[in-house]
Amino acid sequence: MTIPTNVKGSRSLKITDEHLETLKRYSLLADLLDSNGFVDENVLEKLRLNVRSILERHSDDPALLSLCREVLFHDNMKAYGLHQLILLYLSKNDE
Repeated sequence: MTIPTNVKGSRSLKITDEHLETLKRYSLLADLLDSNGFVDENVLEKLRLNVRSILERHSDDPALLSLCREVLFHDNMKAYGLHQLILLYLSKNDE
C-alpha cells in the first residue's frame, strides 16, 4: 500500500501489513490525537517521542526498527502523511 505524504501527492511512502501490525502491537496510535482531532507536526513529534521511548526497551525488534526507518522517521513523513497513515490503519482494522 502507498500513502501520500503531501497534499500534492508528489511524495509517498510504502506501507506494509507488517508496519500496520507493528503499529497495532505497540498501540502507537492510541491516545495520540488531542481532543481537537487535528493531525499536525506536534502530533507527529509526540508519536516519534513515544516510539523513541519504546525503542529503549525493545531495540531488538526488527519490525519496530523497520517501521521507524521506513515510515515514522522517514524524511518524507510529515503531518499529512501521518493523517493518511492513521486513515489507512483505521480502514484496515475495520475489515
